[in-house]
Amino acid sequence: MAFTSLYFLIFAAVTVGVYYIIPSGFRWIWLLIASYAFYLLSSPATFIFLLLTTATTFLGGLYIGGVNRSHKAYMDAHKQEMSREEKKAAKAASQSKKKRMTALILVLDFGVLAVLKYFRYYLQAAGIFDTGELLIPLGISFYTFQSAAYIFDLYRNKIEPDRNIAKFALFTSFFPQIIQGPISRYDQLAGQLYEGHRFEYENLTHGAQLILWGFFKKLIIADRAAVLVNEVYGNYTEYTGGVVFIGVLFYMIQIYADFSGGIDIARGVARCMGIRMTHNFLRPYFAHDLSEFWNRWHISLSHWCRDYIFYPVAMSKFFGKAGKSLRSVLGDRVGKLFPVIIAQYCTFLTIGMWHGAEFKYIAFGLYNGTVIVLGLLLEPVLKKMTGAITGALHIEKQGRLWQGFRIVRTFFVVLAGRVFPKAVSFTAAVSMFFSMFVPNRGTPFMETVLSLGLTGADYLIIAGGCAVWFIISFCEERYAAAAGTGGIAAGAEAVRNRLDEKPLAVRWALLLAAFAFVLTFGIYGPGYDAAAFIYRGF
Repeated sequence: MAFTSLYFLIFAAVTVGVYYIIPSGFRWIWLLIASYAFYLLSSPATFIFLLLTTATTFLGGLYIGGVNRSHKAYMDAHKQEMSREEKKAAKAASQSKKKRMTALILVLDFGVLAVLKYFRYYLQAAGIFDTGELLIPLGISFYTFQSAAYIFDLYRNKIEPDRNIAKFALFTSFFPQIIQGPISRYDQLAGQLYEGHRFEYENLTHGAQLILWGFFKKLIIADRAAVLVNEVYGNYTEYTGGVVFIGVLFYMIQIYADFSGGIDIARGVARCMGIRMTHNFLRPYFAHDLSEFWNRWHISLSHWCRDYIFYPVAMSKFFGKAGKSLRSVLGDRVGKLFPVIIAQYCTFLTIGMWHGAEFKYIAFGLYNGTVIVLGLLLEPVLKKMTGAITGALHIEKQGRLWQGFRIVRTFFVVLAGRVFPKAVSFTAAVSMFFSMFVPNRGTPFMETVLSLGLTGADYLIIAGGCAVWFIISFCEERYAAAAGTGGIAAGAEAVRNRLDEKPLAVRWALLLAAFAFVLTFGIYGPGYDAAAFIYRGF
C-alpha cells in the first residue's frame, strides 16, 4: 500500500478517525491492529519475519532487564559488606550474562536480515542457486535496527524492558514508519504510542500540512525527476559530459525529495494523532561539510551508527592501545586519530551495506568515510589553506560568501558519491563518474536533454517545485540560526508556526492552493505506474 495511493489516504483517515472515537485507554490497541493490518495488506508473505523479530527481541529484553534488576537488588542489599573486588566480580558476572543474551538476540535478528537481504545476493551472484522468488520483508532494515537499539539500550541499562508483548509489537510495527523510517528509539517513541492523546486541532492541521508537503515533494518533484534519472543511469553508456552530470544532479534532487517526502507523510500521519516522530532530515544540502551533511541526512540511521558503532569503536580499549603503539610508526597525531579513523570506516561501511549487498553500496560507504577521514588527517593543512585564501581575498570566514562557498563545495562532494548507489553496478558508477568529464558527443546538448523523457513543461515544474522547496528550507535555516544552540530542529517547526499566525482565510487559501497544485501537476492517476519510494525495500 503506497503512501501516495488513495487507499493509503483512506486507511490513514479511518485510523485517525477511529483513534479519537474510542476510549483513550484502548487507542494503543487500535494502533496495533491498524499497523498489523497495514503490514498484511502491504506484504502478507513476509509478516512472519516481523513477528519473529518482535518475539525474539521482546523475550531477550525481558531477560536483560531481569539481569539489570537482579544486579541492582543484590548490590543494594550487600554493597556495604562487599569489598571492591567483590563488587567488580558481581558486575562482571552481570555483564557477562547480558553480553551473551545481547549477542544471541543480535545474531538472530541480524541473521534474518543478512539471509534475506544480503546472502541471497551473493548466492545468486555466485550462481549457486536463483533466489529471485525470495521476498525481502517490508521495512526489514528499519524494524531490525530499531529492535537492535532497544536491546543495546537495555544492555546499557538506559531503559526498562517492556513487559507487554502487544505494546512492544506496536513499537516495532507502527505503520507510518514501517516503510522507510525513521528508526525510532524506544524511550522517544514507545511512551507516545501507549498513551491516548487527546484531540488537538493544531496536531491535525500540522499533520495535514506535513502530509501535503510530502506529497508535493514526492509527486511534483521526485517522480518527475525519476524519469530522467532512470533514462541516464539505465543507459549510461550512451551519454557523456553534461548529460551525465544532469542525471546525477537530478538523482540528488529525486532521492532527497522522495525520501524526505515519504518521511514527511509518515510523520504527518503520526502527528495527526499527537505522536511526534523524530526528524530524519534537517535541510542536508545546507551542510557546510560532509560530517555535517550526515548529521542532517537520514538522521535516525546516522545517529544509530554514531551511538552503537562509532562511539563503541572509537572509545574501545583495543583500538586505543593500537593507536598508541602505532604512534612511533604513523606519528603522534595519526596515532591519536587511529581509533576515530577505524570508527569512521566501520560507521560508513555499515551505512553503505545498510543500503544493499552489492559492492557499489560498499564503495558508497567507503567514499564518504574516506572523504571525512582525509578531512581529519589534513585538518592542519586545510586550515592554513583556508586562512591563506580568505586572507588573500579579504573574505570573512563567517561571512555569507565563504559559508555559501562551503555549502556549494559540500553539495558537489555529496554529488560525486551519489553516482554509486543508483548505478547498475560499481563498474558502471566508475564509468559514469569519469564520463562526466568527457565532452558531449553527437546530438547537441539541449536536444539530448529534451530527449530524456521530460518535456520543457516538466523541467519548468521541477524548477518551480525546487524553488518553493528552497525558499521554505532557507526560511527554516534562518529560523534555526535565530534559535541559537539546538535550533536546527526548531527551525523545521518555525514555518508552520508562522503560518498559524496568519488569518484563517490566508492559511486555507495557501493550503488549498498547494493542494490544487499537487492535484494538477502531480504525477499520478490511471495508467501511471508511480515510482515506489526508493527506501521502501529497506
